[in-house]
Amino acid sequence: MRVTLWGTRGSLAAPGPDTARYGGNTSCVEVRGDDETILVLDAGTGIRSLGAALPASVRRVDILLTHLHMDHIQGLGFFRPLYDAGVSVHIWGPASTTLHLRTRLMRYLSPPLFPVHLRDLPCHLALHEVPNADIEIGRFRVASALVCHPGPTVGYRIAAPEGTLVFLPDHEPALGARVFPLPQEWTSGYEIAAGADLLIHDAQYGSAQYAEHVGWGHSTIEQAFAFATLAGVRHLVPFHHDPAHNDDDVDRLVTTATAAAQPSFAVLPGTERTTFRLHAGGVVDVEPTAAACTVPSPHVPVP
Repeated sequence: MRVTLWGTRGSLAAPGPDTARYGGNTSCVEVRGDDETILVLDAGTGIRSLGAALPASVRRVDILLTHLHMDHIQGLGFFRPLYDAGVSVHIWGPASTTLHLRTRLMRYLSPPLFPVHLRDLPCHLALHEVPNADIEIGRFRVASALVCHPGPTVGYRIAAPEGTLVFLPDHEPALGARVFPLPQEWTSGYEIAAGADLLIHDAQYGSAQYAEHVGWGHSTIEQAFAFATLAGVRHLVPFHHDPAHNDDDVDRLVTTATAAAQPSFAVLPGTERTTFRLHAGGVVDVEPTAAACTVPSPHVPVP
């Protein structure tokens, strides 16, 4: 399993020299199997570059949307496979209590927000609502579950013989807790994240910011570390960086939180164009691509 980060920013794209190392595109992650099955987690602005990089031979892509806030779907209309009549595109995402997924997506993929209607896309388009029973996509087994974030929002657990990835880019498991973490059975996202080899988790805020953003659906980096510890994961990727945080801010937040927590797992903050390769036995290698910016060395715990 190869996991490539194409967008790591939260809430709003923030391109520029101050965010060049970690990247300014919003949430998008590619998961590719050894059988060339391709999953796309979220459709933020990073999905445009992903679509341009896919080989012309690709005949199926599955897009797994965690929710429909704009930063997670803004790039959808710019995803090249949607305009290829020879490609089947399956979009998985949550309905609301009153609207089906198709109706919700049509609100974005239609004028005045977008010039092309969802119904006019040339690809073979299929829509599927989550959460539902576990599904098989190629060699991947995909589980989904509702998590704590405004609007219907799901997290995904993607399992393959060589390892397990969990994707929780927008998640506030500490909401309402006087002390966090809570017991496992009371913690949003615990069941889907437990024992993951690689956890990509919301870490938008510093602790000083959180008091003004309680209920917005996001975690502090300290809460992300606490959640990862509770879930017993092997590797943590702090993700969904605040658009107001420059690269030095992210460095400082990660360094301070790591020093305070002394985690038993490896930590590498989400960096655009970084690829993680999962191997049997929970081994995760980091493979910066040729196009990647400089990737910081991960924190690796001492046995």
